[in-house]
Amino acid sequence: MTMRSSFVCLRRLVMLLLCAVAWPALAADNGLADGGPPENVLITSLRGEAATYEHGNGVERDGARAAELYCKAARLGDTESQFSLGWMYTNGRGVERNDSLAAFFFQAAAEQGMEQAQRMLSTVGGPTTNVPDCMREPAPPRPRVMATAPRAVPVERPIAAPRSIAELVKRIAPEYRVPTQLVLAIIEAESNFDIVALSPKNAKGLMQLIPDTAARFNVRNPYDPAQNIRGGTAYLRWLLAYFEGDVTLVAAAYNAGEGTVERYRGVPPYVETRAYVRKIVEAVGALVQPFDGSATRPSPQMALLRAPRLAR
Repeated sequence: MTMRSSFVCLRRLVMLLLCAVAWPALAADNGLADGGPPENVLITSLRGEAATYEHGNGVERDGARAAELYCKAARLGDTESQFSLGWMYTNGRGVERNDSLAAFFFQAAAEQGMEQAQRMLSTVGGPTTNVPDCMREPAPPRPRVMATAPRAVPVERPIAAPRSIAELVKRIAPEYRVPTQLVLAIIEAESNFDIVALSPKNAKGLMQLIPDTAARFNVRNPYDPAQNIRGGTAYLRWLLAYFEGDVTLVAAAYNAGEGTVERYRGVPPYVETRAYVRKIVEAVGALVQPFDGSATRPSPQMALLRAPRLAR
């Protein structure tokens, strides 16, 4: 082993030891009860190691390993890793050239606002609907539960809503057969209970209804709290039926659109959407909610959307 290689190994060991000490505190700051690394720390680590293998910094170049690590970070929403993968596949740098894969990664980065990725997307043939295998969420291990064990009761996170808004939600949500806690969680995440909230994308009011959604659910004045809550709750009723009660998919669709969820076959690789979904699931305390099947037929993509969760 050369002196340079020894130095690189020592540096990595020191970094790992530092992370082992820092991660529990970072996890607490980021609301991760399991004490694992928050996604921003994990992304930085994955991207840095990927770049090491891509450029051969202290190690032998390994394009396949670099692509594997970049893709893990890209799945977590890292635009830099998404762009790096697009560049690698565009130029056949360490991997076999593949314009379709390049387009997927450039598209994901462009949708998160990276202008350079938008320019590169046009060079590889435009957007694609192909989802690489490495971008599929890994299936969580199935817990072993004794037949006599009591069923776990979902634990909801308390939401400090103004009384007037909470009372409106408690009255309106049951009319649409939507869980009250889910409606409150969406309002908290969307507007933090600001009746006159307005986003740069012209989403308005408590549940941040864009003009198309407001029109779709007959909301004439999105700044009227009752109308806004009715419109947003009607949309949640539709989403719950469309995604068969899957809270993760419903939250992702409310944030990024149901079409985007279907195209990515799950939660889109956007940092904002992933954080949004975590916040909603934490507040609701359950991954599945009852739904009104009469609202709409399930998504034609449900089999594909379930596949990663059911894989063994």
